[in-house]
Amino acid sequence: MTAIRIVKPGGPEVLKPEIKSLPNLQHDEVLIKVSAAGVNRPDVMQRMGKYPPPKGVTKIPGLEIAGTVIANSENIKTPKVGAKICALVAGGGYAEYCAVHKDLCLPIPEGFSMVEAAAIPETFFTVWDNIITRAKLRSEESILIHGGSGGIGTAAIQLANEYGAKIFATAGTDAKCSACRDLGAHHVINYHKQDFVDFIKAETCGNGVDIILDMVGGDYVGKNLNALAYRGRLVQIATQKGSKAEIPVHLIMMKQLIFTGSTLRARETKLKAIIADEVHREVWPHFENGKIRPQIFKTFDLLHASDAHRLMDSGSHIGKIVLTM
Repeated sequence: MTAIRIVKPGGPEVLKPEIKSLPNLQHDEVLIKVSAAGVNRPDVMQRMGKYPPPKGVTKIPGLEIAGTVIANSENIKTPKVGAKICALVAGGGYAEYCAVHKDLCLPIPEGFSMVEAAAIPETFFTVWDNIITRAKLRSEESILIHGGSGGIGTAAIQLANEYGAKIFATAGTDAKCSACRDLGAHHVINYHKQDFVDFIKAETCGNGVDIILDMVGGDYVGKNLNALAYRGRLVQIATQKGSKAEIPVHLIMMKQLIFTGSTLRARETKLKAIIADEVHREVWPHFENGKIRPQIFKTFDLLHASDAHRLMDSGSHIGKIVLTM
């Protein structure tokens, strides 16, 4: 099969196609003929040598796929051979074939293409687990979503909108701000033109927002804590500006804030399977009634994975970038 190899840590040019053997199936795994694979920020971090795969996981990048089951290990009743599925994987998505644990496979939502389905697992599992499970978003609460025009952001805006939240989002261009509004954000801040803390304080009569979903880190941590309301929740899912920050602990104490965060890739399969079940039960109906849709910006052939990463690195995209096979 053709797969993408990271020949050494570096820029997009280190992604090279090579011929590899098909993956061997382990207990409770199915073999997927991959039709599409989502491109995500963790893939870029892995390419740069900053996010190695968990122990025992293939070094082939790629965390979410869609395709067709072509084989399974013994005693697996579902998904059946021939089933069209999307799946969360800890690695191996940038390849023509991928081995996946059966409990991390979900049926493709009715009316979705393979490309759209491939943009679901890593993105929507992450959003669900962090703003619903961890932050416990409730109707009429307010939420600030940083990076509102990215893959995570566009998913979070749509999901929060379905939960009846008042949505603030940040983005870096007027076009990206407009895209966030189109998806349901009520207030969008161009962070090159406005300070998001000042904007939120002005719009909330000085109170702040209930929840912040952040993937920036660095000096945003202190700003986020300042922008939170009493008993607000800050959820950290990445640290694009760095993992070190000065934390105003007195704000956490005085406002009784919760500062939490998570990663998905290294979790045990049984814990990921719980998220898969919840997302299938609670989010799939929104997919199938047309209320939520992955926002696809551009697709690239697998052989041009380096070009997909160049686009990701540029930050000019809105929504998801997807590889096709």
